[in-house]
Amino acid sequence: MPPAPSNRPNRDEPLVTPVRDRGDACPGALRLHTADDGALARVRVPAGVVSAAQAYALADAAERLGDGALDITSRGNLQLRGLGPGCGGELAELLDAAGLLPAPRHERVRNIVASPLSGLDGRGHLDVQPLVRELDALLCASERAPELSGRFLFALDDGRGDMAELAADVMLLAEPGGAEVRVTVGAAGARVRAEDGPRAMLLAAEAFLDAASATGTRAWRVRELPGGGSELADAAVWRDRVSGAVGSAGPVGPVGAAASRGLCPRTPAPQSPAGLDLPGADRAAQPDLPGLGRAAMADLPGPDRAAEPELAGADRAAGSESVGTEGAAGPVAAGRSRATGPGGAGGPRPGHVGGGGNGGGGVSVGVPFGRLSVGAWRALARVAQEHGTGELRVTPWRGVVVPGAGPGQLDVLAGAGLVTDPDSPWLGVGACTGRPGCAKSLADVRADATTHLAAGAGGLPVYWSGCERRCGHPRGTWVDAVATGDGRYDLAVRGAGADELLGRQALPELADALAAARTITTPTK
Repeated sequence: MPPAPSNRPNRDEPLVTPVRDRGDACPGALRLHTADDGALARVRVPAGVVSAAQAYALADAAERLGDGALDITSRGNLQLRGLGPGCGGELAELLDAAGLLPAPRHERVRNIVASPLSGLDGRGHLDVQPLVRELDALLCASERAPELSGRFLFALDDGRGDMAELAADVMLLAEPGGAEVRVTVGAAGARVRAEDGPRAMLLAAEAFLDAASATGTRAWRVRELPGGGSELADAAVWRDRVSGAVGSAGPVGPVGAAASRGLCPRTPAPQSPAGLDLPGADRAAQPDLPGLGRAAMADLPGPDRAAEPELAGADRAAGSESVGTEGAAGPVAAGRSRATGPGGAGGPRPGHVGGGGNGGGGVSVGVPFGRLSVGAWRALARVAQEHGTGELRVTPWRGVVVPGAGPGQLDVLAGAGLVTDPDSPWLGVGACTGRPGCAKSLADVRADATTHLAAGAGGLPVYWSGCERRCGHPRGTWVDAVATGDGRYDLAVRGAGADELLGRQALPELADALAAARTITTPTK
C-alpha cells in the first residue's frame, strides 16, 4: 500500500495525486500557529512590497508582542515568532492600522510573488508592480478565492525568468515589448493584453478549482491534479472564460523554466507606460467586503503542520491557532547556478542595482537565514524613507530591495548586519528553524550552519535540516545536511533527478565533507 499523502510533498519529484480528507490549515495574520517558541503569525505582503511606514509598524509589533525579529519566508512574506498568548487581537489592530489587512476576511489569499527588480533596472519587458496590485484587488474581492488551498501561488514575471524557479500554480510572463503577457495554469495558457493579465490569472485559478472539483481529490496545487493538471490544456471553459472576459489573443503553450529563461536581452527592453490605469490599486483605502469568504492561501510547508487538524470555519477570530510554518531560509538553486540571493539562485545579488531605461535603480541586501532583527528592519525602513522611494521589496530569496536608494547606503545596511557583498558565503547557505523554535528538530542547525559557513563557499548551495522533514528545502541541485540527533549529520547531494548519498558525518569532520560535497556537479544514480 502506498504511503498516505503528506501535507508536505517532495517538491523535486512528481507528485502522486492525493485525496485530501481535510482542508489546508496554514497560519495567517489572524490565525496563529503555536510553535515551541510561542505563537507564530504570517503577514502576507503581495510581491513583498511594504511601505517604510508599514515596515516600522511591523518592527514595533515584533518588539512589543514577539521575539524582536521578523522572518522572511520562501514566498517573500513576513513572519512574527514568539508571540505571547492572547496577543492576536492587539496584533490584528496594529496590522490593520498600518494598512496590512486591507481585506481581513481574505488575508490568506494574498500569496503573490513577482520579479523584485521589475521597473527598477530596465531589464524586464514590463513593470509588473501595477499588475500585482490589480491581482491583489481581484483576489480580495473574489467570491471563489476562499476555495483555494493554503499553498496556491500566483507569480508575475516581467520577462527575465526569475519566477520560473518558484513553481507557481498560475504564472504571468511578460512578452517582449510589454504589450502582451502569457498566463498559464498547468499545461493551459492564453496570451492576453498586459492590462488584462490579472483578470486572466484569476480565471485561471477558477479553472483549477473546477478541475479539482471534477476529480474529487480536493487538490491543493495544480500539480496535484491527475496528470499534473494536463487536462487544463483541453479545458474549453478555460479558453472560453479568458477569451470572453478579457479578449484573449489566443492559446499558447505552457511556460516552464526552459521557456522563460533568457527572454530579456541584456540591453534594456521597451517598458510599459508608467502608471497603468488599473482599478483597485489602492488596497489600503478599500474597506473589507461583507459576505466574502476568506481563502486559505499559505506558503511553502514547514515544521509542525501535519500533526494538527484543520480548525473549523473559514473566518477565524484573531489569535486562534492553526498549524504550519512556512519553510525557513534556504536556497532555491538550479544546477550549479551561483547563488544570487541568500541561499538562492534566482534573486537579486547584494549590492547596488543600477537603473536602466526608465528604471530608478536601488540597492539589494541579503538576510542571513531570512531573519531580521527589529534594528535591521528599522534601518531598512529608514533608508527607504530618507534615501529611496519609501518602499521596500522583500524577495523570495530572503533578501530585501530598497528602490531608489544609492550605493552609499550599503555601508549603513552592512552595519545593521545585512549582507551587501555579492561574494558573501551567506549566499549559498540556508537552514530550517531548528532548535529551539521547532519541537521536531534534532539540532540547532542555524548555529551549526554558521560554524561551517565557509566550508566549500562558492560551490553548490547547502541546506541544513533539523529532521528528515527538510522543511523549506530548495529546488534544483543542493547539498542536503540532515541532523541525526547524535551530533552528526547525514549528507547527500539532491536534485537533477537523482540523489548521491555521502554518508553520516560527525561535526569535527563535517567541514571537509561539506567542502567536497559542494564540488559535485552531477549526482549519480
